[in-house]
Amino acid sequence: MRVVLAEDLFLLRDGLVRLLEAYDFEIAAAVESGPELDRALAELVPDVAVVDVRLPPTHTDEGLQCALRARRARPGLPVLVLSQHVERLYARELLADGAGGVGYLLKDRVFDAEQFVDAVRRVAAGGTAMDPQVIRQLLAGRAGDGRPLGRLTPRELEVLELMAQGRSNAAIAGHLVVTERAIAKHTSNIFAKLGLEVSDDDNRRVLAVLAYLDQGR
Repeated sequence: MRVVLAEDLFLLRDGLVRLLEAYDFEIAAAVESGPELDRALAELVPDVAVVDVRLPPTHTDEGLQCALRARRARPGLPVLVLSQHVERLYARELLADGAGGVGYLLKDRVFDAEQFVDAVRRVAAGGTAMDPQVIRQLLAGRAGDGRPLGRLTPRELEVLELMAQGRSNAAIAGHLVVTERAIAKHTSNIFAKLGLEVSDDDNRRVLAVLAYLDQGR
């Protein structure tokens, strides 16, 4: 699996290269700036891009903007974004096209090798990998604002958070130590209250829920 990596800090970039190579990823390019990332994504056509939000020359959202441009040129290009802090706007922009193959992780997660590698593989396969802290902040920003999310029970909010992380009903059931049938019921209730169609496509349902949670900010 070919990866384009963008990170301006040399030590972190070098560490990520070594980590991914240890798990049999091929590093097609490891770059440190926005212009380099634009060229690498256009010319190398990677299986997945792992991108720091803030890159030179602007050190604002250069990395994210490069990723968004690449996804417009190649819809569905898998992109895993790394960020130091939770930025709700970045999560919304990344999910806006609904094409799948997206992830948003805080850099703290990089230090858990298996969790990070699992996220890269999940995104490369067209799935979604959202940091639990990002989901909590999206939920916290909407749970009490009088919108349909406010009608969810505490257990339904918990299930929604786990669902939004990309977990299947079976995985959620195992995490909460309940039956899969109970989770299916909670899921149906969640979609009914949010006015969303129930779908067997895990990635599509996650994207739909996240897009709903962050719409109309």
